[in-house]
Amino acid sequence: MTYESLKKPSEFSKVYKRGKSFADKNLVIYMLPNKLDYTRVGLSVSKKVGNSVRRNRVKRLIRETFRLNYHENFGYDIIFIARVRANTADFAAIEKSMKFLLNKMNSKA
Repeated sequence: MTYESLKKPSEFSKVYKRGKSFADKNLVIYMLPNKLDYTRVGLSVSKKVGNSVRRNRVKRLIRETFRLNYHENFGYDIIFIARVRANTADFAAIEKSMKFLLNKMNSKA
């Protein structure tokens, strides 16, 4: 499964304004169909999560979890927002949160 990154602020704001959101204790997810043959992913980890080392660790965990677990539903723009609790979460906790949110997303989409 291939995916690209959301990079421009305009792409992020479009998903925030028009997309649906789902949340749990570690992550918030915004999703919006994008009419493309591939999925685009954006990450948002605020300074409230911790210093740069912690924030980058959380981003790596989210990226790797997505890479390993997301295999269907092409054509979405997805933004993952890390909550403050994510800074102490391990891979298994992030994976559990992501699977829960992606299942929720798939059932509502």
